[in-house]
Formats: sequence, C-alpha cells, structure tokens
Amino acid sequence: MEVIDFSIDSITSEKEIREIIGVPHELVIKKSISILDDHCKRFISMSPLFFLSTSNTEGKCDVSPRGDLPSSIAILNKHQLVIPDRPGNRRLDSIMNILSNPHVGLVFLIPGLEEVLRINGVATIIKNKEILNKMSLNGTPPLLGIGVNVEECYIHCPRALKESKVWNPETWQNSMELPSSKEIFFDHLKINGVEMKE
Repeated sequence: MEVIDFSIDSITSEKEIREIIGVPHELVIKKSISILDDHCKRFISMSPLFFLSTSNTEGKCDVSPRGDLPSSIAILNKHQLVIPDRPGNRRLDSIMNILSNPHVGLVFLIPGLEEVLRINGVATIIKNKEILNKMSLNGTPPLLGIGVNVEECYIHCPRALKESKVWNPETWQNSMELPSSKEIFFDHLKINGVEMKE
C-alpha cells in the first residue's frame, strides 16, 4: 500500500480544530483539580492496572502498562505519589524518557468500572530506601521508584470503556484466533534480521 502524506489537507491550528469541534463546557474544564483528594486516593488504592505515558526530549512517546496489587502505589500526601518500578525486561523505556523529559501522564483503571482517573505531573526517578522498603512485594522492595509531583487530576467520562464493552466477556475475542506472543516475538525479530530457533 502506498504511504499517505498526512500533511496534505491537515489541520495546523487550534482555530481550525475549534471551528470543527467547538469548545468544551465550563464544567469540563473546572472538573480538573491539582491535588490528590480523598476520591483520587481511593480510586488509586483500588486500581490494579494503570498506563504510564512518557516522552523524551525529541518528542518520541511511550505508553507502558503497569500491573500490580491494588494499593501498591504510595500516596505520600495530596501532591505526591510514588510508583514502584518492579524488575522487568530492562528496556527501561519509561525511565529513560523521564530522565530526559520529566512530564508524565497516568490513566488508572478499576476492573468493571467504566470511568478512569487521569493524572498529569512531573516525575523523578528515586532510590530512597525508606520509601521503597514500604513498597515491597513478597519481601522484595523495588530497586527504583517513580516519584510524581501531581499537577492535574480528573475523572474521565465512561464513553471509551462503555463503547468498547471491554468489561463485557460476551464481546471478548477468541484468543485462539491470534498467534501466540512467542510467535509474534520471533516474527518481529526476523524483521530485524534475528533468527531464533524454538
């Protein structure tokens, strides 16, 4: 398929966008708060899954799914939280991005709930033992943590999860129709010239 030039007939200003989409209602703007109130704290404490969005100084983005036990995130006060960075594949995409550009976005989910909690802030990679030791999993503390100074919090409307029916098992696809993650992994390695024997 021919590569499409998206710059042709593209929108390049907010004025053009607003002419098409319009402006948000005042209440949609005012729902955003700059602190972790009791509602936000409770939502985070019940969430076993969130997505961490980062980008580097060149603007290259990454979104990382993070799964852990509910209450794994340490809420230090109404302005700060700490995310444990558990051992993984050592790519450290999020960590490396934060080192060059500390601005992060978080989306927290609670299974069965169609609303999500969105948080934006500024992150720092920490190694504070006092904090990390309180975030141990099976007796092992994380080696690093991601401290976030919260700048914006708000509950996002349920439309995306409602329309996708993501929590409705009757709509779930048959996973057998997909190749295994191992097959996909090996095929992607081949694209980069790496041949693996099973």
